[in-house]
Amino acid sequence: MRAFLLLVIVAAAVALGAPATASAAKDQVVVTGSVVVGPQQTAGDVVILDGPVTILGRVKGNVVAVNGRVRILGGTVTGDVVNVTDRTVLTAGARVGGDLNYGDEKPSVARGAVVGGEIKKFDAGDAFPFSGFAFTLLVWLAVSISSLILGLVLLAFAPRAADAAYLVSQEALWPAVGWGVLLVFGLPVLAVIALVTLVGIPLGVGLLLALVPLYSVGYVTGAWLFGRRIIKPPTSRFLAFLVGWGILRVLALIPVLGGLVWLVVTVFGLGALIVAAWRARRPHEAAPSAAPTAAGA
Repeated sequence: MRAFLLLVIVAAAVALGAPATASAAKDQVVVTGSVVVGPQQTAGDVVILDGPVTILGRVKGNVVAVNGRVRILGGTVTGDVVNVTDRTVLTAGARVGGDLNYGDEKPSVARGAVVGGEIKKFDAGDAFPFSGFAFTLLVWLAVSISSLILGLVLLAFAPRAADAAYLVSQEALWPAVGWGVLLVFGLPVLAVIALVTLVGIPLGVGLLLALVPLYSVGYVTGAWLFGRRIIKPPTSRFLAFLVGWGILRVLALIPVLGGLVWLVVTVFGLGALIVAAWRARRPHEAAPSAAPTAAGA
């Protein structure tokens, strides 16, 4: 479970996404770059996604590195050290109060270095209380409940938007597909491009954080459209959504097919919403005025 908490710290690094320099008792969270804790410096937790870590001073928390060497050159880490892909090196006089966890490369611990806990290979499967089918079922249940609630809320508070999306699915199928493909595949690419530039990091992180709610709205919209194809108007919108949602959640249990169905439904749902929103922005054409009657007629 301790390893799971450390992985949560890694996720926080992606969310925060700001490079930092070591200073007294502050957490150091870096996406790409390096962290150096000098001989007279003290840091809190140190988390880095891509780059090396050098510790000559004191880290009062944990050290987590995903892709980069960790060198503890006579410094001290009070908590655990986790290095996912690279090697951790401890020189004489270095001290780790907790466990020394590694993923690919076994740590190098010099004579005179101290590790208070265990030196053990890090297994991501040990980080979660559920695994295999139980974990898959748990994720399926969580997604099912959250998507059901989201769909019902959207129908309750935005029924006109749902109807507009359905009208688009009837009248503008291919524009909806095109916009959906652009959003589902284009936004992640744009986020990655932004992340590799220092100035664009906030934009990239913001886009990545927005993908989950955006895809969720697209999925439940697609479920509504699918259900409405089966349950025609004027039958209740909610019943139509429940039918579509129920069929899709059953299909989600089938390996590979479930993922493909999710992709198609999300693409079409997002695309239909975008086209419907664009149509709503267009001013309504004024009704033609009646032709004037001829004088004296």
